[in-house]
Amino acid sequence: MADETTAAPNPANQPSFQLIGQYIKDMSFENPGAPGSIMAGTGQPTFNVSINVGVKKQNEELYAVEIKLDAKAERESNLLFNVELVYGGVFRIKNIPEAQLAPLLMVEAPRLIFPFARQVLASITQQGGFPPLMMEPVDFNAIYLQNLRNLQAQQGTAPQTN
Repeated sequence: MADETTAAPNPANQPSFQLIGQYIKDMSFENPGAPGSIMAGTGQPTFNVSINVGVKKQNEELYAVEIKLDAKAERESNLLFNVELVYGGVFRIKNIPEAQLAPLLMVEAPRLIFPFARQVLASITQQGGFPPLMMEPVDFNAIYLQNLRNLQAQQGTAPQTN
């Protein structure tokens, strides 16, 4: 009977994706019509919310992933509030193939930190005298794929479908 030995996996070579810390990089809240803006007005306010994701490599293993949220509320063409928030997380990534880095950093990383950014946004609008602005969950995969299609269209290449 042959003696078969299998090499134990080396933990140093195992893929890892770890959230190191979170931070608010920039936050601005404007309530230009206060105190009148917080008094009951006629009609429902309209909301406009935009979201962007950025990634900055810090060193060989660390990446800063930042979500930029811009939210405005208006009623009858009057600005009620304007919020700008840049919320980030630092991620340590080891032994991840290059082809998997972009989806990991542009989809999974923002998905992990978004609930905290959403809570900051809700809290600041409430502290500004309004009901908390509760954003719906965001499909970061759809945003990533749309950005890829836009980039490919700008470069004149056909989008790849999976």
